[in-house]
Amino acid sequence: MKNASSDAEFINGPSKRTGGSLDEYVIIAIDGPAGSGKSTTARAVARRLGYLYLDTGAMYRAVALAFIRNGDEPTVDAANRLLPNIRIHIDQADDGLHISLNDEDVTEAIRRPEVTSASSRVAALAPVREKLVEEQRRIADEYEREGGGVVLEGRDIGTVVLPNAGVKIFMTASAEVRARRRYEELAEKEADVMLEDVLDEIRLRDERDASRMLAPLRKADDAIELDTSELNLEDQINVVIQAVTERGKSSAV
Repeated sequence: MKNASSDAEFINGPSKRTGGSLDEYVIIAIDGPAGSGKSTTARAVARRLGYLYLDTGAMYRAVALAFIRNGDEPTVDAANRLLPNIRIHIDQADDGLHISLNDEDVTEAIRRPEVTSASSRVAALAPVREKLVEEQRRIADEYEREGGGVVLEGRDIGTVVLPNAGVKIFMTASAEVRARRRYEELAEKEADVMLEDVLDEIRLRDERDASRMLAPLRKADDAIELDTSELNLEDQINVVIQAVTERGKSSAV
């Protein structure tokens, strides 16, 4: 893989991981709406298999944060002005991904509600999506070419970013369950958060993601649908790993 400090790259990806537990490495695409559990599951699967974990949503959040800090509305013109001045760096550590924006660690900042709200609008901008999709493909391709497995999660991985991914999972859950999960996550950091507000935001984001003209949220035809409403994390991990195992068996035939 290219040197992670290369200034020529819009996104500097994590270094390669080793020690996978399967004989054949594949690209795993996990898509789904906010709060479906895809991030937690993707991280756990990547750790279990010794794969690279790539949180594409964090990339869009980092760009959204740049818009907010620059005082710009999410427009195409603003995107064309901002993108040449943005550099995102991704570090994969034992405690998860660390995201830097122009050399500043913004891992916590990109999870704030205002960034969450802005990210879906920023993700709908053609210049932003084209640039990030290009980078996501590049990182996955370089990693796989050097003999590593990759887990990517987002909203259009299996349909747009990597339609030829070896394993595709579409995770979902009821809006109420997803709102409760996000509320509990936010409540640990912000005492004044309200469950009703989180539910409204979840529903609004669902509508935005599903109705946008550019790469809308949808299940790929060949994806495994996984409703996590009543599943615990271990159950979710097992479904994904079983799909990877079955993929390996079919490839060997």
